[in-house]
Amino acid sequence: MLAYILRRLLLIVPTIFGAMLVSFLIIQAVPGGPVERMISQLTSSGSNGDRISGGGGDIVGQGMEAGSSAYRGAAGLDPAFIKSLEKQYGFDKPATERFWLMVKSYATFDFGTSYFQGQKVIDLIGQKLPVSISLGLWVTLLSYLISIPLGIRKAIKDGSTFDVWTSGVIIIGYALPGFLVGVFLIVLFAGGSFWQIFPLRGLTSAGWSDMPLWQKIADYLWHMVLPLIAMSLSAFATLSLLTKNSFLDEIHKQYVQTARMKGLTENQVLYGHVFRNAMLIVIAGFPSAFIASFYASALLIEKIFSLDGLGLLGYGALLNRDYPLVLGSLYIFMLLGLVVNLISDLTYMLVDPRIDFEAREV
Repeated sequence: MLAYILRRLLLIVPTIFGAMLVSFLIIQAVPGGPVERMISQLTSSGSNGDRISGGGGDIVGQGMEAGSSAYRGAAGLDPAFIKSLEKQYGFDKPATERFWLMVKSYATFDFGTSYFQGQKVIDLIGQKLPVSISLGLWVTLLSYLISIPLGIRKAIKDGSTFDVWTSGVIIIGYALPGFLVGVFLIVLFAGGSFWQIFPLRGLTSAGWSDMPLWQKIADYLWHMVLPLIAMSLSAFATLSLLTKNSFLDEIHKQYVQTARMKGLTENQVLYGHVFRNAMLIVIAGFPSAFIASFYASALLIEKIFSLDGLGLLGYGALLNRDYPLVLGSLYIFMLLGLVVNLISDLTYMLVDPRIDFEAREV
């Protein structure tokens, strides 16, 4: 077990290095960049002395002098000013040097400063992380707590009226986009056109810090209801059908028939033999479900319910070509995904002790 864990931990280093190299190369190939964005802001302002705020401080326009530049829209700007922009954003160095500097900094979790927000990347991510973790943990927990019992019940009642009706509800839930459900919930329950039952925005109410503990918890859960419903439908549908199909595959195997012939009760067969085998494929999907639920899939939900999380942070960074924020977020989530994936593999042993990690090749 220990040797397997060490091998997996050592593999994290080349995996992240390769992923960051590919991400860095893609960013270099994408048209536009922070320098061009700043030039666009300057030229659209229409004045010579505009003060542009960025990364480490203010840049003052140095005059509109004629000159050629490789940047689109830079015609008429002082070449010295363009050079100062390149130096501020680190583009005065070759791409290879910038990449190795990034690797050395990231090894110590130094992700630099955001180009356009003027704060350290690690601080920005830390500010948004609680919102995304709240969404991700609750969505994952609710989907597993509901979907696994439901999937088992559907497998036991395969072909019954219960199975048919629940399958219809699940398919409808899967087909509905989360953001569309979110808009519907706002219109119906958040004062859109009908009832004002739940709050429209944020995770807490005004004055939350002054509330007693029980009221803080109640207020937080009250704010989470609508976003969680909107985010959980697709995960709930997918996991329920996956659990059902996994159980059906196991139920029809020979060892289940043998266990029944030995006189074991149905519950002993299902939860003593079938469960640990059927749950392996469900556990295997946990890392991707967890990571996706509090990052990628939450973007539109964060926008609709005004939740300032990592989804909106990453989206804004991409639009603004805020490379330190983009690459820093990617690094953290790749590292988190690899660690969660390792934890998922180790969980196999808890479900089925027959799995031998020492004999397994990575």
